[in-house]
Amino acid sequence: MAETKAFFEEYLPHKLKKNTDLAKSVGAIFQFEIDGAGTWTVDLTGEGVITEGKHESPGCVIKTDKATWEGILDNPGSAIAKVMTGKLKVSNTMLATKLQKILA
Repeated sequence: MAETKAFFEEYLPHKLKKNTDLAKSVGAIFQFEIDGAGTWTVDLTGEGVITEGKHESPGCVIKTDKATWEGILDNPGSAIAKVMTGKLKVSNTMLATKLQKILA
């Protein structure tokens, strides 16, 4: 099972550094509030910057618990079902669909 902290601190920064145009192709700021793990801001408006903590005005806030998030990391296709069942809350669905580029 993927680990939340490792995803935000190791995997995603490495992926964005390796694929420099990936962040720009998304072009939004996301705030992930993962109950039991922490809060991270993923700024995909430029080079791709990930910081721990909240952002003043994210374009999309994603809220869930650690177990649900780690299940999504292992199976990104399950995210839609998690939204439908209320286990994953998304403030801007259109922006959230752009995360497929990051999670795939």
